[in-house]
Amino acid sequence: MDQIRCPLLSSTICTPAPWSFRSWRQNKEVEMAISYPMAVGLRKGHPVTKNETAPRQCRRRGCRTKHTKFVRDLIREIYSFAPYERHAMELLKVSKDKRALKFIKKQVGTHIRAKRKREELSNVLAAMREAAAKKDSSVQSCYH
Repeated sequence: MDQIRCPLLSSTICTPAPWSFRSWRQNKEVEMAISYPMAVGLRKGHPVTKNETAPRQCRRRGCRTKHTKFVRDLIREIYSFAPYERHAMELLKVSKDKRALKFIKKQVGTHIRAKRKREELSNVLAAMREAAAKKDSSVQSCYH
């Protein structure tokens, strides 16, 4: 490393590798030099630590809270599924995924919401199948 004398500081400092930065032509990550309290250059000025600010409320929009999840699970447990959801589940049981998607889309309005609902209902069906298989295996083990 080269030793240079800084006119602003009374001590001798070591310079790291030459300055480098991301160029718009070369899209690759390169190493930046360590900042020193110098009056000139890209990193001039007194080095400070940034204040950690709490994330803004608007960044939380759409995140499911524990309370919301609890309420939705409770409603699902009490009221079960809507009639259109039951019909869609019947279509999914007989492997009519595309027809189920078209049917759900007509009910909920948008394609993305329909895909999400179909995925949710297929996960419910898979969980029901898994629970039935587990129950069936426990019943068979009792008799043998």
